[in-house]
Amino acid sequence: MKCSSPQAAAVLLALALSGCSDSAAPSGDAANSTSAKAPGETVTVGLLPKIKGIAFFTSCAEGAREAAKELGNVELVYDGPTDGDPSKAAELVSQWALQGFDVIAVSADDPQILGSAMKKAQAKGVKCIAWDADTPSESRAFFVNQATPEQIGYKLVDVLADEIGGQGEMAIVSSSQTSSNQNNWIAHMKTRLEKYPEMKLVTIEYPGEDQDRALETTRTLLKAYPNLKGVWGLSSVSFPGAAEAIRQAGKGGQVRVTGVSTPAPMRSYVDDGTVQSIVLWDTRDLGYLTVYTAEAIATGKLKRGDTTLRAGRLGGRAVVGDNVLLGEIIVFNKNNIDRYDF
Repeated sequence: MKCSSPQAAAVLLALALSGCSDSAAPSGDAANSTSAKAPGETVTVGLLPKIKGIAFFTSCAEGAREAAKELGNVELVYDGPTDGDPSKAAELVSQWALQGFDVIAVSADDPQILGSAMKKAQAKGVKCIAWDADTPSESRAFFVNQATPEQIGYKLVDVLADEIGGQGEMAIVSSSQTSSNQNNWIAHMKTRLEKYPEMKLVTIEYPGEDQDRALETTRTLLKAYPNLKGVWGLSSVSFPGAAEAIRQAGKGGQVRVTGVSTPAPMRSYVDDGTVQSIVLWDTRDLGYLTVYTAEAIATGKLKRGDTTLRAGRLGGRAVVGDNVLLGEIIVFNKNNIDRYDF
């Protein structure tokens, strides 16, 4: 990955300084132009997660760094709020736009707040994309999508239906009420539940991006619904929180819990039988594909109407409309979880 510090004003002599920090700022004003970057010209990409410091997004960043190094012309900056505050994330988008980043890639906890900041960045000539969690289409050029919301929602329901025999009371522990990707999954989960008339969704809870709150929320659910048979944890924070509540209550195997998380934080729950299945994708590949998409947009290799993007070791990835699809859901369980280290 190339790393360089920003140039001084044009009236000053340029200073050639080296560095390799994820917090480095880009150089020059070229990013404020909507024209494509020349082959080999440095592309500065800002990668913004919903929340910095949790395993899901840390593994995405690992893949992003791999892609930046592989491409050779990408200066990657990875940063975001450690508390998941969308207002802080929007401030960072504005800061990056003022610094003249070429591409800003956003995973949005609140699509309206982030989308507004991205539209302002676009007005400055910065190219914007969404990844992991989408923003309004007018605020970005493409959305790098791990899989379609229908695929994820259906898989979540089918996995838990298989574990509980297709009947019983179910609950969803999501994150924030404004999370666009999880809200889309929930809509498709409700549709898929029509296939299982003996499964009843009793409540949807929103403890935010806070594992302790997810734990307490699930404890309350276990008391409020004594016949509860299954719980979905829809984020890499809510899923381990829900699993820990079920483990502490001694209800592993009695109340099934599945959801979305990276394998490493869930390994002990799989080992002791609290969790049978984890629904996800390779998060490193998601970060990797996001950087390839950002570089392709900046250099003009990816344009509206294209149907395929060549993305390094991933080969060709389908582009459907304005979605670049990673397109592979993995179900982790006791048989395969040890193959994965993220």
